[in-house]
Amino acid sequence: MINKESTREEVLDIVIKNGLKLKHASKELQNDKEVVLASVTQNGLALQYASPMLKNDRDVVIAAISQNGLALQYASATLQKERELVFFAMAEF
Repeated sequence: MINKESTREEVLDIVIKNGLKLKHASKELQNDKEVVLASVTQNGLALQYASPMLKNDRDVVIAAISQNGLALQYASATLQKERELVFFAMAEF
């Protein structure tokens, strides 16, 4: 179980198996690119729990929409408007 006191390693072990558990991680870990990439690789919809900075990170968003095209809705407004990402997300849907 993840809580605000969970260590980075504990959170990584959990989100690799269930990316949506990112929801319960600390704000610091929701802003950790490696943790968020592990989460969205397992479940693209975990992007909704990433920090605003990582929702605007192209690598993170591509990983999320590669897993689930619907994850694009959780990307930053700027990335949601990128034609290439929209086409990519549609292909993965």
